[in-house]
Order: sequence, then structure tokens, then C-alpha cells
Amino acid sequence: MNLTKRLHSCVQLEKDGRALVIDPGAFSEADAGLGADALLVTHEHPDHFEEGRIRAALDANPAAQLWTVRAVAEKLSAAYPGRVHAVGHGDAFEAAGFDVRVHGELHAVIHPDIPRVANVGFLVDASLFHPGDALTVPDAPVDTLMLPVHAPWNKVAEVIDYVREVKPRQAIDIHDAYLADIARPIYDTALGNLGGAPHRRLGAGESAAL
Repeated sequence: MNLTKRLHSCVQLEKDGRALVIDPGAFSEADAGLGADALLVTHEHPDHFEEGRIRAALDANPAAQLWTVRAVAEKLSAAYPGRVHAVGHGDAFEAAGFDVRVHGELHAVIHPDIPRVANVGFLVDASLFHPGDALTVPDAPVDTLMLPVHAPWNKVAEVIDYVREVKPRQAIDIHDAYLADIARPIYDTALGNLGGAPHRRLGAGESAAL
């Protein structure tokens, strides 16, 4: 499986000539979902779900399908009958040749006064876990953890403890559009020294074999 990092929380996975794209939101590239055989969206917030990008991807490939939370599925299911699937914690399915299992239920707390929306994480091929906007610990081993490093709902101590609890072979940054370059070395050093797992940062468009 090959991983290509896109902007912010969007990643593209490729295997056997097929592509799976997770969270092509408003902060990712305009073409982030194009070419996907399957799409996964963790929750409804615009930095993870941008309706125009999803529609463009589904229009470009009539065989492509989308798996996501109900709030997102309801926006698209009528236009793409049979191709949009609402999923929740405990579900398992195959998407474009990838085995996917769903973990988690709610977005992390931003502030007690802000209602929490549904959020799911996706464990792909029993290897890579993308948690969306939550620090969900799946009840299965994780080889590669896509790590939300900087968000309105987290702090670096929580991110470090999350890596420690999941115990992946490696952690790779996502949710990084808010993080200024000048602060990168601080996060890299803290996560690398304290997380307990090798920590990597890929630039947009960079790839890694998993």
C-alpha cells in the first residue's frame, strides 16, 4: 500500500492500481478526490468534507463510492443512489479492494458550549488508522497512525499521550494546516522524543510505502 499525503487531513492510499481517498476537505487541494475509486469522510466539518470535491470525484468516476457518517451521507445519497453509504462504529466493509473497519462515534470536544458531531475513524487493511477529529483508540493493532497534530480541540500533551496509547509502528502527521512552519520543530521534537513511536511529517504530495 502506498500513502500520499495531501493538504491538511486528506490522504490518498493506493494498492493494486486502485485509489482510496480520505477526507478531501476545503483545506485540501481542489483535485484531492479526483481519481478515487473509493472515498471515506470522517465527519461533516468543512476542513474534512467539502461537498464540491466529493461530487467532482463521484462524477468523474461513475464506479466510485463514498462511505461516511449519516450527516454527510444525507447530503449526497439522493444524487448518487446506491453509491453513498452511512457507517458507524463497529461497521466493516470493502472499498475498492481495501478492507475498512470503523471505530469511534463523536468528534473531540472543542468547547462544552459547542455541540459534538458524529465522527468516525477508519482502520484500513488492519494497518493504517485515520481518526478524523478525535483521539479514538481502536481495539486492534495499528501499524501507521495518521496523527492530528494541531487543532482547536487538542494540545500537544494529549497528542503525545494518544501515540503512547495506540502504540503504532509509526505516526504520520495530519490535521496540520493550522500549524505554522516556525512551530514545526517544537512539535517534531516533542512527538519524536516523547511519543514512543517514530514520528514522520510528509509534505503535500509526498508519498511513503507502507
